[in-house]
Amino acid sequence: MISLGRQRSQTLARILVWGAALATLLVLFLVIAHILTEGLPYVTLEFLLGTPSHLGRDGGIFPTIVGTLALTVVAVLIATPFGVGTAIYLTEYTREGRLTRFIRFGTESLAGVPSIIFGLFGFVFFVITLQMGWSILSGGLTLAAMILPTIIRTSEEAIRTVPRVYRDVSFTLGATRWQTVTRSVLPSAMPGIATGIILGIGRCVGETAAVILTAGSALRVPTSLFSPTRTMAVHFYILAREGISLEKAYATGAVLIIAVLIVNVLANEAMRRVTARSR
Repeated sequence: MISLGRQRSQTLARILVWGAALATLLVLFLVIAHILTEGLPYVTLEFLLGTPSHLGRDGGIFPTIVGTLALTVVAVLIATPFGVGTAIYLTEYTREGRLTRFIRFGTESLAGVPSIIFGLFGFVFFVITLQMGWSILSGGLTLAAMILPTIIRTSEEAIRTVPRVYRDVSFTLGATRWQTVTRSVLPSAMPGIATGIILGIGRCVGETAAVILTAGSALRVPTSLFSPTRTMAVHFYILAREGISLEKAYATGAVLIIAVLIVNVLANEAMRRVTARSR
């Protein structure tokens, strides 16, 4: 009887777990399918390479594509060195103590701050105090602060999963701590670190509130880091909220989803090849 009860509980647990997983995939599929079904018919070469006109009711989204890429690149280039460097310090260069607990507490607190608060901070500090204005640089610095906790936590966990024997063998062969970290630890932890960076890219691409307050919503193609710009997510939000053009909004959303999917596929493939070579 006890064995039969355990069998039933295991079966029930398996059904619940599979049900939860399938429900999650179903929601993802429905969202993607709805956006693509409504938006893809309006995605043309002219739409991708054109400039918005009449507040976005006509024309294309080329300036928003450039703005999205520029903001994301700036944010990732700033946040990645600081995030990975902090993770290396916490795992390889210090012992567990008050300082490490304080850093982790600060990181976790930063991760829980709403995006609108980051936007307000970026607006007050970067746009007004430092007089950067609504610009790619102001938006990129704000987004870098937003994705920094994600990169730190994922990188730290990835580095911790590297077996201790890798470090011991490296030290035995006469390598310094830095050589051990860069040649033994980081290559093995790279897939996990890349996951954090990809998550950060996804948050940068999909952010609206913080971007509006720091990068603006200009519809022209940015020419420098100090130019205001509008991202695809902001363009989608404005078109949908103001009721300017639902067709253009769906088309922008479709391009946004496809771009995120392409980034994830390319990043996963690159990490697979890097992992295969390191083995």
